[in-house]
Amino acid sequence: MQKDLETFFYEAEDHYLESSDLQSLKQATETLKQRLEIYQNLRDQELPMFQCIADSLVEAFPDENMQRLEQGLKHWMSVMRYGTMAMLLNNPDYFRHRILEWLTDMIHAQEMVAIETYIFESLMQGLEEIFSSEQMLLLMPFLEQAKTILLEIKPECETLKVGK
Repeated sequence: MQKDLETFFYEAEDHYLESSDLQSLKQATETLKQRLEIYQNLRDQELPMFQCIADSLVEAFPDENMQRLEQGLKHWMSVMRYGTMAMLLNNPDYFRHRILEWLTDMIHAQEMVAIETYIFESLMQGLEEIFSSEQMLLLMPFLEQAKTILLEIKPECETLKVGK
């Protein structure tokens, strides 16, 4: 459950919520409704969106091993699934702990950053076609978190190699 909703429920255990708290609770539930719509839309659009990305990926990397391309697609499908659940829960820690921590080393170890970056950029274009700017604002923190951790930060082992 979203932390902000949990807080309201705990506060209401021993007294009624104040008017300002009720207004905040209404806002939180409205945001939850928007997040749920985004989640459902992504669930329904996942396969066509990733098929389009797969088609363009094969064209962009014609000499690349198909298994590596498929691996990159699977990575970003997982990122989207966990990212949208984290967005629904409004919990970046859920996202980081569930997928980003282990996937980062895998991407860098297999030297797939170029492929993964292409997939991320294609994914962003696809999402911008599906969602309004207001909806993208709810999803973007999780996508930016994935981009930063998976594609921009070098793992410690790679940093140590460079320093030698």
